[in-house]
Amino acid sequence: MDNKMDSKLNYCLDPEKLTNFAKEHCEAYAQAEPFPHIIMDNFFPEEILDNILNEFPKADAIDWQKFEAAPEKKLASKSEIQMGEYTRFFLYQLNSSTFINFLENLTGIDGIIPDPHFVGGGLHQIEKGGYLKIHADFNRHTKLRLDRRLNLLIYLNKDWKEDYGGYFEMWDQEMTQSQKKILPIFNRCVIFSTTDFSYHGHPEPLTCPEGRTRKSLALYYYSNGRPAEELSKSGDHSTLFKARPGEKIQLKKSPVTKVKNFLKKLILE
Repeated sequence: MDNKMDSKLNYCLDPEKLTNFAKEHCEAYAQAEPFPHIIMDNFFPEEILDNILNEFPKADAIDWQKFEAAPEKKLASKSEIQMGEYTRFFLYQLNSSTFINFLENLTGIDGIIPDPHFVGGGLHQIEKGGYLKIHADFNRHTKLRLDRRLNLLIYLNKDWKEDYGGYFEMWDQEMTQSQKKILPIFNRCVIFSTTDFSYHGHPEPLTCPEGRTRKSLALYYYSNGRPAEELSKSGDHSTLFKARPGEKIQLKKSPVTKVKNFLKKLILE
């Protein structure tokens, strides 16, 4: 086995630059609406993301996890083994102590813990006609038993035109309107705090040409405990989809839910 690291892989984050950036933008992050977030363009070296884009698997190249229910139609990687070497090395950097310190300084959240398993994260890809309806994310990591606090999204779409759609939207807590729409262009990074009320998604079907897809990297970060005001009364939950005004979303009930409803009906009768 050749232990020599490819020079293109030999990229490490600059702690000083990250610290200075966090100090400069932490107040704006906290005050952003409809929930704390930041949008960063060209934050990472273009060469690094070029390498990741070049090895990004096509829609038919790996065994993607396929979401084809009413509220979501997308592809997601199942394991880091499905990722190329440039991608894996880069994601390891984003789970490093250096980057965690940056996230804590930027967001004001102490005790951030990365997810080495990339559960729900990793590679995301949406084909023409695909979408992800507005939602609040699952709030607990079932394996690590930690509370989900932050999302980081990095878009990998070069020459992306506005009429292709694919906007990432942030909605207000009352689900009355979209307060921010973000075009998923190459080397655009979005970091935002996740609570039971941070509603977001890519709700409109993608209208890009055949053969093109909306590509992104996703990482999620956790902590042991969280402020009570970030929680709804439902406690631990999976993804909570929310309908926009005038929209109906047909959610498929799980077998467990079906059994509970059947037993409840028998008791009431």
